Amino acid sequence: MASSESDKVQERLIEDFTPRLREYIRVEPVLRYIDFIDNEQKELIMQKARTEGNLRAADLLISAVVKEPHPPGWFTVFVAALNQAGCKHAADYMQLNLPSPEVEAENDSRVRLVQLLSPSLVDMKTDQVCAHCVSEGLLTADDDENIRAEIATNGLRSGASELLRRIVRGQPSWYSTFLKILRETEHKHLYELTGGSSDCEEQDEKQCSMKDEPMADEAESRNSPELMDICVNEELQDADLYASGELPNSSEPSQLDGSDLVAEAKSPEKADIVLRDYQMDVARPALEGKNIIICLPTGSGKTRVAVYITKKHLDGRRAEGKPGKVVVLVNKIPLVEQHYSSEFLPFLKHTYKVERVSGDSQLKISFAEIVAKNDIIICTAQILENYLERSNTGEDEGINLSDLTLIVIDECHHTQKGEVYNHIMMRYLKQKYKNIKLKKEQKKTVPLPQILGLTASPGVGKATKMKQAEEHILHICANLDASKIMTKSLGEFKKEPRKTIVNVEDRKEDPFGDVIKKIMLAIHAHAGLSPTCDLGSQNYEQWVGQNERKAAKDEDQKVRVCTVHLLLYNEGLNLSNTIRMSDALSFLKKEQEEEIKKKATPDGEHKIQITDTERFLFNLFKENKAELERLAKIPEFENDSLSKLRTTILHEFSSRDKARGIIFTRTRRSAIALSQWIQENPKFEDIEVKPAYVIGGGDQSNVKPMTAAEQKDVLKKFHSGDVNLLVATTVAEEGLDIPACNFVIRYGLSTNEIAMIQAQGRGRAEDSSYTVVDVKNSGVAEKECVNEYRENMMNKAIAKIKVLNQAEYDKRITDLQLQAIVEKKVRTERQKQKVIKKANPSDVKFSCRHCSKHVCTGDDIQIIESMHRVNVTSQFCELFIQRENPTFQERLLDYETNSFIACKQCGQTWGSMMVYRGIDCPCLDVKNFVVRIGEEKISKCNKWSELPVRFSTFDYTEHASQMAQSSDEEEME
Repeated sequence: MASSESDKVQERLIEDFTPRLREYIRVEPVLRYIDFIDNEQKELIMQKARTEGNLRAADLLISAVVKEPHPPGWFTVFVAALNQAGCKHAADYMQLNLPSPEVEAENDSRVRLVQLLSPSLVDMKTDQVCAHCVSEGLLTADDDENIRAEIATNGLRSGASELLRRIVRGQPSWYSTFLKILRETEHKHLYELTGGSSDCEEQDEKQCSMKDEPMADEAESRNSPELMDICVNEELQDADLYASGELPNSSEPSQLDGSDLVAEAKSPEKADIVLRDYQMDVARPALEGKNIIICLPTGSGKTRVAVYITKKHLDGRRAEGKPGKVVVLVNKIPLVEQHYSSEFLPFLKHTYKVERVSGDSQLKISFAEIVAKNDIIICTAQILENYLERSNTGEDEGINLSDLTLIVIDECHHTQKGEVYNHIMMRYLKQKYKNIKLKKEQKKTVPLPQILGLTASPGVGKATKMKQAEEHILHICANLDASKIMTKSLGEFKKEPRKTIVNVEDRKEDPFGDVIKKIMLAIHAHAGLSPTCDLGSQNYEQWVGQNERKAAKDEDQKVRVCTVHLLLYNEGLNLSNTIRMSDALSFLKKEQEEEIKKKATPDGEHKIQITDTERFLFNLFKENKAELERLAKIPEFENDSLSKLRTTILHEFSSRDKARGIIFTRTRRSAIALSQWIQENPKFEDIEVKPAYVIGGGDQSNVKPMTAAEQKDVLKKFHSGDVNLLVATTVAEEGLDIPACNFVIRYGLSTNEIAMIQAQGRGRAEDSSYTVVDVKNSGVAEKECVNEYRENMMNKAIAKIKVLNQAEYDKRITDLQLQAIVEKKVRTERQKQKVIKKANPSDVKFSCRHCSKHVCTGDDIQIIESMHRVNVTSQFCELFIQRENPTFQERLLDYETNSFIACKQCGQTWGSMMVYRGIDCPCLDVKNFVVRIGEEKISKCNKWSELPVRFSTFDYTEHASQMAQSSDEEEME
């Protein structure tokens, strides 16, 4: 049946006012009075209301109403249903009984003001206010029933939230009536907070009409702290009242966060933080001064809870006349600025001094002085550990744990053996048990700070059984001296993404991969190697690494250089299974060019030797390069994983109004290549996919790292919508503040259950999805199933720990702590014995890992700042050449690095040239050398700390004076 002209007009009317309708419709009662929507569709709409809220259900209801064909009188039935359900304001819009623009704008301001003030308004006497609202016609009997059901289920504050959600949908006069109700129910503070004048108590009710009430912007500009004590809740958009951060003339979701609301409210002194019920429940023991771990999902507001606890802690100490000092520890540099600018500073700057420090900070004063001058310090854990060690060794400007009153440890599941968090907490535990002894001896104890740990998932470690999982989690609790591990169901705020695992098929033909394998087999034959595992597998990579170390130790240059090239081809093979063949080929070309560059000096004056094996390897690639280039251009030979990823992205962006997602991938190289692939694909451009990549900031890879500023810039664009698809390595899994996404894809990335939970938590928006796309040889699909099992085991283990009798829990924690202290003592004793046995530097000899040329002895090496091993001897300077380092340039206060140093004979990279306070200091990387101590050769040494040698300290003054003297002599000549 074709729609009449009248139907078209009415459809257009609904379409024009949809943003208003979705705000003002109460879905459940309206549905009861509409008879032209079938029962199955009604049930779908009701299910949407129950699971995703009134706004989403209103969208579905409106779609059902305007769906063709229309029965006779459909529009009249719809308007009547709005009136009968108490949605008179919505009915007015449908009958074109529109409020004037001034009244409409004024009402929008009222709604906005209630949005801002809702965290304080939920403290109302909900029962009384609800009864008055019903009697005054602000709420229907149906509303009353729903609010009281909410009170019975989730408490008065939750019921108050439901009440506020419903009254703002009324006709414009609702606000003045609501003010009157607040006054009549003796909510003087809330009455004045929402703009009511204290003089109104003495005046006639009519004199307090809407025209006399201040507009929202007037209320915001008041200077009285009593008048505007705004409370800000995290992620207000989660509930229907807050579902659109702007005014109801737009249906787009708000991206406002707490700091925006604070700025908008312009509170003259402070912005109080009001927690949701589940947040308050997990915070309560910490507010009583106890050490706890808070375990809540990513995006549930753990950091906001920490800010609240920090404020209450400092407020309490100030009230008692005691000093307070809070240190917030993070394990990644970008998190320092994030926690500082997004959380702690906006809420606490009016009352307390907040500062941040990280390895990226250009400190003008010492960390100890920063701690002394501020109340709250956000820093990387290593900085605090360094200054605790300074105090321990008696150096100036150290810090003691007793200087602090609260330590917040973010991502506290890292408090395990070998981690810097654990080093700090081991100091804490030692002093705790010393205090017990001092107390028994009736001596003065050393005060220790309160500990607050935050995590989304403690994981299960290497556990395969429930008991082992329990033990792992109890170990973390013991390391943090936690009296409890606090978890809580998020209830209505919980968002569970839809999960899909996408399996891939093996290529029917892989001629590109076959050519790479042919090259690898030729190298095996040349080097006399016989692999026992599949090419391209992780086992093969380990096998090649073992042969490289053996060849370096045996000074077998032929085998060693072959293993270096085999690792490159193995990576190329893996890349062709993950990204485009052309990307894999680009990688191989670039690596070959880099190897050839090593055989030439920048000025061309010095000739570096090329061995027969190197010449064979260079020619081998050259002979096969044209065939690889030809095959890389044939799309039929691309991997199935990339095809599945393309389908997934297209589905997400074509099925959503506003898609925003993250793709997690294994390597920096694949992140960059995938981002480029998406940019170059016209299909993605047609549906407005705007990609960018985020990778790590360390120099462990040959790929140029991202600076903290570059990461911040990309994330800022992602926040604003200039970028809507982030391609990231694991750097984005944990901690970084990434806005609500509605889809997450893990592409060939196989990690543990902690990373899986972190990644899933990035899908914070309604109706979000989580997809795992398999990649050949990655084992991702199988690993994901294992991770789900481990996550379930972790949750059961936490539940078992929570129901332990407190005495039994305390005993197990004490046993684990004493065990950890004894183990630490044993390790320390062993290290002391090793120090005694440390080799004489003159017995240590270094030779080039590539050509085996003798380079220097341990006597030639000195240490700068207990970290950098340098060789500044004139003899050593004759042995290397310098090359620009495009991937890692670091500039700090005292030093900068901007070039490689490499063997003059074979071109092997040895380290970097560091300019330390104006002096060129060749800085060595031990992994580029074979080390001989006496008669023993050490082929695998990745860190200087693994060498049992104590080198002399670099004497800057002496070296600078020698340089000055040498310069003077040159001038005299």
